Amino acid sequence: MKRSLVLAGGGMRVAWQAGVVRALAEEGMEFHHIDGTSGGILTAGMLLSGIPPEEMCARWSGVDVKDFGSALPFGDYLKGPWSLPAIGDADGILDKVFPALGINDATIRARAAEPGAVEGSFNVVEFTEKRCHAIDATGIDAALMAAGMSLPIFLTPLRREGKIWTDAVWIRDANVGEALRRGADEVWLIWCIGNAPYWGDGPLEQYVHMIEMSAMGALLADFETAKAAGRDFVLHVVRPEHPLPLDPEFYLGRIDADTLIGMGYRDARAYLDAMTPTGLAKDAACTAMTEPAAGVRFNDTLRGELDGTPLTFKATVVLPTTPAESAPQFTGYVEHARFGGRVFLGDGRVEAAGDNVTYRARARLDGEWRDLAVTRTLHDDPGPDAWSDSRRAQLDVDGLSADLTLSVADTAALLGSIEPVGAHGFVDRASAVAGFAANGFRELLRRY
Repeated sequence: MKRSLVLAGGGMRVAWQAGVVRALAEEGMEFHHIDGTSGGILTAGMLLSGIPPEEMCARWSGVDVKDFGSALPFGDYLKGPWSLPAIGDADGILDKVFPALGINDATIRARAAEPGAVEGSFNVVEFTEKRCHAIDATGIDAALMAAGMSLPIFLTPLRREGKIWTDAVWIRDANVGEALRRGADEVWLIWCIGNAPYWGDGPLEQYVHMIEMSAMGALLADFETAKAAGRDFVLHVVRPEHPLPLDPEFYLGRIDADTLIGMGYRDARAYLDAMTPTGLAKDAACTAMTEPAAGVRFNDTLRGELDGTPLTFKATVVLPTTPAESAPQFTGYVEHARFGGRVFLGDGRVEAAGDNVTYRARARLDGEWRDLAVTRTLHDDPGPDAWSDSRRAQLDVDGLSADLTLSVADTAALLGSIEPVGAHGFVDRASAVAGFAANGFRELLRRY
């Protein structure tokens, strides 16, 4: 059976895909073909460069997202908005992002030429012909890979030998058809493009909606073409339950790579737990998402020691501010040398009982699933020590316990990370944050 990994686009948010790949690797999943489109080129490039999943996650943590943007020559900006080639160019991707992620085109070509190598393909549009080319890994180069991520308006295209190369996004954002052309019997589609019914106002959201429509239109066309040709295959799709935060939130520091990786790991684990051998129906529902309930997202980082060495627990909490069908959840990781470094968590949930708020999740340690709990005591004893009373926590996992605390710096980071979710427009976003501020973490949790 030939298995293809099809990595859809999603801009800088494809850090999420590193968490998905790590979860799939833990299950021993191997792929005979890897295909990347738009932002998915980054994930494909890392895998085909030989970067293992754990290192992929670590490398994303070290990326400066500001490097995705690099300025044009100053004279281009003097042309005015109607003659501006783009906001920037791909030099930052080529010179900084690719090296930071371990993407090396020479390594990709060399590995692809080895006997029995994993096949690779990268989707880039040639504008003159208005045609998407699935360029084989044996013939790819860094400039073409960067061109495949050069979203019109934002980055200039690649001009080479009379041709213009750019992002494939307006033709397709995932190439299931290429996987089938290469003989795939099973396709794993890793999808982080939004596909929710919400229609937003404003140029940014509607630009994103255009991408969503192009992506889904091409995906459904691939399904219809396969059906018409009598080409059967098993489809598996890993996707978020709700649309991921848009690139500006990542760029402005409202969400970070670790959070996106944790979300990807969670979403992959959820699919792996529920999947069947027959996969999913090949229709629009396979990538469908829902809008989250109005609420807030924030980071809660706690630190301590175990065996005399540092231990870190980080939870990115999504907390609805009014009772809704979606319960409070979190994604995150625990990091310690005894656990082999950073371990991402699955099935994260948040509970309240009395003065305690508990994060519960599953952690994969030494190949086995273990229950993890981190309990914070939010209790103010009499006296001027409210800060001390609210910063204590205890971690319990695999028979081990450790005391954790919330530092002043991590408190500031928590407050700075509070961001509305499921709310659109200034008034709704302000209301979501006000609901959190007025009721507090523990009191909101008690409503569920």
